Amino acid sequence: MREAVPNREVYGRTLVEIGEANPRVVAFEADIAKSTNSYRFGERFPDRFYNCGAAELNMVCMAAGAAAAGLVPFASTFVVFASMRACEGIRQSICYARRNVKLVATNAGVEICGDGPSHQGIEDLAIMRAMPNLTVLSPADNESTRQAIWAVHRLDGPAYVRLGRQRAEHVHGHRFKFRIGQMARVREGRDIALIATGHMVAKALEAARALSAQGVEARVLDCHTIKPLDRQSVVRAAEETGALVTAEDHSVIGGLGGAVAEVLAEEGLNAVLRRVGVADLFASSGRDPRKLLAHFGLDAAAIQARAWEALEHRDGRRA
Repeated sequence: MREAVPNREVYGRTLVEIGEANPRVVAFEADIAKSTNSYRFGERFPDRFYNCGAAELNMVCMAAGAAAAGLVPFASTFVVFASMRACEGIRQSICYARRNVKLVATNAGVEICGDGPSHQGIEDLAIMRAMPNLTVLSPADNESTRQAIWAVHRLDGPAYVRLGRQRAEHVHGHRFKFRIGQMARVREGRDIALIATGHMVAKALEAARALSAQGVEARVLDCHTIKPLDRQSVVRAAEETGALVTAEDHSVIGGLGGAVAEVLAEEGLNAVLRRVGVADLFASSGRDPRKLLAHFGLDAAAIQARAWEALEHRDGRRA
């Protein structure tokens, strides 16, 4: 198994592979190609690479125009800029018009660390999953990122892919098959279900191992597709365990936790839900990503603690 790298590096390499396979693929960038890693595509295909400068709204509108002309554009910038500065263009020019644009946003969440709250995109999943016609993905590791980028290339329609900044821990093996709209069960368990997305999947696995040592077997689900959400996996987890914990490096409002809560409410399921995510606040900068994540309750210890809360609540209701 290769040494794990940041998922944004995998994106850059995979985009080159896709560009070699499909001459209609073009790339748009908002002046941070070294960070998003789209520069790799620009070096390989300079005549198919467009640096739009620090003008994210213009970038997504240009990408929409390219899609209207029959090309397959990938547009990259940071999560916070894609979901806010470019939000109107994504809504009007891409989603409303159903343009075949692939938005790949990097540097998601609190884990970007030193850039601080102005660059810590913790609202994007809530914003993007509210956009009609938009598929929203948040892969966990290098293998799922590689397959996710290929998957959106094959998808006929607009997509948003959320990637982090730090090195991603391995979650999936070489037999893993990425399927849009289908959660991946990465650990079996019938006592409680941990549903996580992005880099929080690795932390959910860590929490599950700690719970196992205490006699609790936790199912771990990688929810790499935020929209369309795999409702069937949520329903099955709720019915079979009665206790769920969601984990995301995102606001607890409107993201994965909110999506799972909607399913539980709509299906009338009698299951306990606890959410791990950023509380209703802005985070802060820091030097050490692990310490910063722990400070804001985005680590395995927090998932484990919320799991015990859910179990105690569930068992108290049954008593």
